[in-house]
Amino acid sequence: MATELIGLLSILAIIALVLLRIPVAVAMGLVGTIGYVIIDGWSAALNRLGNTPFELAEGYSFSVVPLFLLMGAVASRSGMSRDLFRAANGLFSGRRGTVAMAAVGACAGFGAICGSSLATAATMSRIAIPEMRKLGYDERLAAGAVASGGTLGILIPPSVILIVYAVIAQESVAQLFAAGLIPGLVLTALHVVVIWALVTRRPALAPAADRTLSWRERLRDVMAMWQMLVLFVISVGGIYAGVFSPTEAAAVGCLGAIVLGFATRRIGFASVWASLGETVRTTAVLFFIVIMAFIYAYFLVLTRLPQNLVEFVTALGWSPLAVMLLVIAFYLVLGCFLDSIGMILITVPVFLPMVIGLGYDPVWFGILVVLVVEIGLITPPVGMNLFVIRAQQSDISIATLYRGVLPFLSAGALLIALLLAFPNLALWLPRVLYG
Repeated sequence: MATELIGLLSILAIIALVLLRIPVAVAMGLVGTIGYVIIDGWSAALNRLGNTPFELAEGYSFSVVPLFLLMGAVASRSGMSRDLFRAANGLFSGRRGTVAMAAVGACAGFGAICGSSLATAATMSRIAIPEMRKLGYDERLAAGAVASGGTLGILIPPSVILIVYAVIAQESVAQLFAAGLIPGLVLTALHVVVIWALVTRRPALAPAADRTLSWRERLRDVMAMWQMLVLFVISVGGIYAGVFSPTEAAAVGCLGAIVLGFATRRIGFASVWASLGETVRTTAVLFFIVIMAFIYAYFLVLTRLPQNLVEFVTALGWSPLAVMLLVIAFYLVLGCFLDSIGMILITVPVFLPMVIGLGYDPVWFGILVVLVVEIGLITPPVGMNLFVIRAQQSDISIATLYRGVLPFLSAGALLIALLLAFPNLALWLPRVLYG
């Protein structure tokens, strides 16, 4: 059997195993190891299986993951999410749909600290959805705004998924963080526009604004998020300014979150200990997935599937844009069935060489992939963010959640079009900062 065919069958095998509810890490590790045995024998396969964890564990670049996770866990326990919601509510006051817009703004801000879409959706669903339901918001708008707004956490830096992409693609974490900032802010603005359009067309979705806050009151509410601003400027701002490496910035951010929490008396030693435990569990799961993904990636190299895919696409004579549209369509379909990290780990080793061969920038492709994966987080039937919110608000039906997020898919689709038409939307800031 040709090695290329073995590579193609391996992708189908992984998808089939995941659909059978086998964890994606186990599926990739199992298929990668068996494929390695078929092509190169037991000795080489076991040698790769034993060496890969050590190779990754000693990699300095991956140490940024647990540090940013810890910063996000501490920030969550410090009540920063409530501060952000209050600040965003003040900014948007005086408009119909204010609280829904505030929920999106708070999701973007909290995602910039915790770096996790699922954590953002879980946290904000406990804060924003009860408030909107109390004020008379339609459940579809309330749930849809939080579910879709929660996805902003994987595009606005620091983003764990951007770090995972950086490790897989061997790209700079700092450049990817810079590339994700402007698209993340644009996507946040597009979400607000979607809410404005919905409540303008159907006023029954949200109550009329009770009153407009004065500028003094708005400033007071905005100042409530000073802790988040301090952490963002120190950590992400330090990376952009070249003061810190991503790992150093994450360490400083962790210390800053803990110091601020103790200084404001919002956390104690018990909260820090709980945050450490949460970070260890999340990191262990994530590292296990990445280790198995690398084993599968090494197997794909043996099959020469990525190289042959580049040659096949070149021989077709299609334009780069046509190929990219096909890749995006593939991701959107795959997002209906796989989780975000699984999609990136399975597909990037296959598609990245082809994309580079077509002349696209790998940093730009990383932002595009994360955006498409982000859409997958709210796309039925999987839609991980939807199930997270369903777990927090069990009386909201999954059908209501599906209907609620549909209008927000247009925001992601528009940003995809903007990135294809204007690649500098993602590449301008990295070039300014890093040349």
